[in-house]
Amino acid sequence: MVYNVIGLMSGSSLDGLDIAFVELSEVRGQWSYTIHVAECLAYSPQWLADLKGAVTLNARDYQLLHSAYGHYTGQQVKDFIQRNNLEHRVHFIASHGHTTFHMPEQRMTAQLGDGAAIAAVTGLPVISDLRAMDVALGGQGAPIVPMGEKLLFPGYDYWLNLGGIANLSAKNGETFHAFDVCPANRVLDALAAALGKTYDENGTLASGGVIDKSLLDALNSQPYYSQAFPKSLANDFGTDVLLPLIHKHTLSVQGKLRTYVAHIATQIRQSLEAVSREGTNDKKLLVTGGGAFNQFLINCIREELTPLGVSVMVPDAQTAAFKEALVMALIGALRWQQKTNVLSSVTGAARDSVNGTLWLGEG
Repeated sequence: MVYNVIGLMSGSSLDGLDIAFVELSEVRGQWSYTIHVAECLAYSPQWLADLKGAVTLNARDYQLLHSAYGHYTGQQVKDFIQRNNLEHRVHFIASHGHTTFHMPEQRMTAQLGDGAAIAAVTGLPVISDLRAMDVALGGQGAPIVPMGEKLLFPGYDYWLNLGGIANLSAKNGETFHAFDVCPANRVLDALAAALGKTYDENGTLASGGVIDKSLLDALNSQPYYSQAFPKSLANDFGTDVLLPLIHKHTLSVQGKLRTYVAHIATQIRQSLEAVSREGTNDKKLLVTGGGAFNQFLINCIREELTPLGVSVMVPDAQTAAFKEALVMALIGALRWQQKTNVLSSVTGAARDSVNGTLWLGEG
């Protein structure tokens, strides 16, 4: 069975809307993929402001933004299809949306981007609300990417996505475990902004800083890090908890960046040690997401993990940049088949589940 799917992802780092046109093939339960074309469409200053401020809106204005962002997303997909001559080639769209509220303890998660609006604009079937069933079943609703890692990237032992938040997946036998490790690019980008930079390209700024031990100890002592998995982080943990803590320490921006890179690398090492029941020797870690292009950060992670016997590997640039959009396409394909697409061993839900609301386009 072959599915031609457009996967959509908007991450917590707010670097833009990821759109990937993916060919997914299943033969006797074995999946393979080809990313034919993918783009990251940067948000305008107005959309950045709207998405950042969404959690402060009243109910009426939030719902209006939910609809408006859905129509915006639909138009971006429609333009993407026309720009890349994909008319009559797309079977359906799988849209993650942009997470605003994530409160699994109260069995609630919310992503902006009305699937009905996307379907209305594009005329294509749309699968959205990809976390809702898991949360309703008592799960964290995150991470949901491990299903894609299990089916599309089977040659690894660990999978790390360095987006706005760093997420780690691990395989122990046939069981998958995954959880949010710590804020990543969301904090690094906010620190780089103090020097007028959108982000710290290749980690050049961080590489010129010096680690502040007192700040590093304060970061590493956050209660979240001692919690057992499964667990997940809201987007505002980095901006509302860690950034104010960082700014209490008097040191250069480069020093803050260097210290935070050390924090990320330390938390990844500790997370691997916690999740690996059979030890870490001779294991492979696949790193994707925007942080995979931060060479200094990758080098620091390698330094932390080399003593554990873990090899750090970065795939081709397209897979590294668009893995999450690719996995959303796969989750949509599994939903289309009405098969499990979120693993309870990862999220802590009462059972595995089929997630996603289907909105029909023009039929």
